[in-house]
Amino acid sequence: MSWDGAVNAWHVAGRVYRMGRREWLTEAGWRQAHDDGIRTVVDLRHPREVRRRDTDPAVPDEALSGVDIVITPTEEPDDPRFTAVCGPYLNDPAHYLHNVRLFPEKLVGVFRALARASAGAVVVHCAAGRDRSGMVAAMLQDLAGHADNLIADGYAKAGRGINERYRTHGPPHTRERYLPDAELTPLLEERSRTVVTFVRELDTRAFLLQNGLRDTELAAILRLLERPEGP
Repeated sequence: MSWDGAVNAWHVAGRVYRMGRREWLTEAGWRQAHDDGIRTVVDLRHPREVRRRDTDPAVPDEALSGVDIVITPTEEPDDPRFTAVCGPYLNDPAHYLHNVRLFPEKLVGVFRALARASAGAVVVHCAAGRDRSGMVAAMLQDLAGHADNLIADGYAKAGRGINERYRTHGPPHTRERYLPDAELTPLLEERSRTVVTFVRELDTRAFLLQNGLRDTELAAILRLLERPEGP
């Protein structure tokens, strides 16, 4: 998606999109997103991550008028069970299954927020737009009935998107770095396969229903994922 300032912004399915930090969008970018139907933003970050940085564009509050911001983190980042497996943050699809099994109520909360977004389109985002949003996007693609290659491609595009950001702006901390293509390509091929393995082992529909999502909420999400009708 070409919303001004947006980083790693992609269409997922139906009326659902994904991207990196919303604070990267400019005032013009918010206007473009609104013109594309965005009415709900589901922020997967922990509340302590939600802040404007000095390098972020200044955006007046009225630029977000008509857009509902919902913060629904996918994890408890300080939980020792999480850090023992995933480290300081989720950055590898090999850990997605651990994340959802440790915090099923949080993932259900994310999907409940999506179910409530009955008007317009939704954009889901985390910080980089790669792993937390990648985990949720893969689950959404699973619900939408996407083939393995489309789910794998979704992760690969996001991986390349944030890597390009690191090339042009530098990584946010020392645990991330820009990867040249010779290193990035095999890494993304492996991790894209891992994302597919994750959703096929999880069975998103069964997981959500077994952990408290209601049938009516699932139906609302499926409607959100439907291909929009043409003119």
